[in-house]
Amino acid sequence: MFADESRDFLVVVNHEEQYSIWPADREPPAGWRTEGPPRPKAECLARIDREWTDLRPLSLRRAMDGEAR
Repeated sequence: MFADESRDFLVVVNHEEQYSIWPADREPPAGWRTEGPPRPKAECLARIDREWTDLRPLSLRRAMDGEAR
């Protein structure tokens, strides 16, 4: 399913601001929200590459920011 380059995907994001792709014809898993319309897999992956620049989960970023103060 994920290897099929011809199908459309969605960019999905969870509460920890971690990104993934999900087939556009399926409901996203619980805890994940969609970001934008369905697109070809390569476009979704390019968007994730542009937007997900800090791979640490949100809770870790917040904890580390608190330690730095």
